[in-house]
Amino acid sequence: MFQDKTLTCKECGSEFDFTASEQEFFAEKGFTNEPGRCPQCRAARKANMNNRGGGGYRQEREMYPVTCSSCGKETTVPFQPRGDKPVYCRDCFQPRNRW
Repeated sequence: MFQDKTLTCKECGSEFDFTASEQEFFAEKGFTNEPGRCPQCRAARKANMNNRGGGGYRQEREMYPVTCSSCGKETTVPFQPRGDKPVYCRDCFQPRNRW
C-alpha cells in the first residue's frame, strides 16, 4: 500500500527518504501530513526545543513555605504570598473552592 518517497527538507533543502514503514507508522498514529524536515533537522529542532524548556516540558515550579491561615499547618504554595490575604493549605483551600 505504501511506497518509499523522496521528500525535500524545508529547513536545509536536502532530500530524504520517507519510507513505507514510516508512512505506515504515521497513518497508524493518525498523522495526515508528511514530515517537512529531514531526520537530522527534526533531531536538531527537538534538541533546541528541549534546551529552551519547550516541547511540553515545564520547569520545576518554585514553591514558598507558608503557614495555613485556617488550620496552622506548615505547607508550600506555588506563589509568593504578599501578606495582605490569607493563604490556605491544600486541605483547607479545596472546600472553599467548591461551588
